[in-house]
Amino acid sequence: MDAHSQVIAILRADPLRWHLLGVVRALNLRDGWIAAGFVRNAVWDHLHGRAPSASTGDVDVIWYDPIVIDPVEDRRYEAMLRAAEPGIAWSVKNQARMHVRNDDRPYLSATDAMRHWPETATAIAVRRRGEEGCEVAAPLGLNDLMHLILRPTSRFIDEKRAMYDGRVASKRWIESWPRLRQEPGEGR
Repeated sequence: MDAHSQVIAILRADPLRWHLLGVVRALNLRDGWIAAGFVRNAVWDHLHGRAPSASTGDVDVIWYDPIVIDPVEDRRYEAMLRAAEPGIAWSVKNQARMHVRNDDRPYLSATDAMRHWPETATAIAVRRRGEEGCEVAAPLGLNDLMHLILRPTSRFIDEKRAMYDGRVASKRWIESWPRLRQEPGEGR
């Protein structure tokens, strides 16, 4: 089974995550996905032989619409998601404006925005297609995620390294998933 199929199988086997993907699908967000820890943690739990862990922190919903960039729209979608699933800490961000906050060039899509996230294993998103389908977006590939490698993306190797190191320390990933291997990234 290829890595994309493995990720989908892991999510499909987790009733809560599969349900939440359906909740987000119902919003019909333009270029909408659930990303980051929602996917990463499920895969790392699976690769550590654990049952899916409960969601800690927020569920990151990303979307891309360069016309509707007011953050008020994100809050509106968060309210809709909270109404559908009030027990979940939803975080919705239109990636069409996030380049300003991150001091990057404008992003072209939600997938393009993930190329600029701090870790390769976090730059993964999924979305449901119809009742049974699922799509995986992994602009930096799935190799690091599937091989338990924690590695910074290109700008976080040197230029934004302190930010990456701070995330690794504060998130305590290596304590939570002890089989993770931290790699320095290209050029280190």
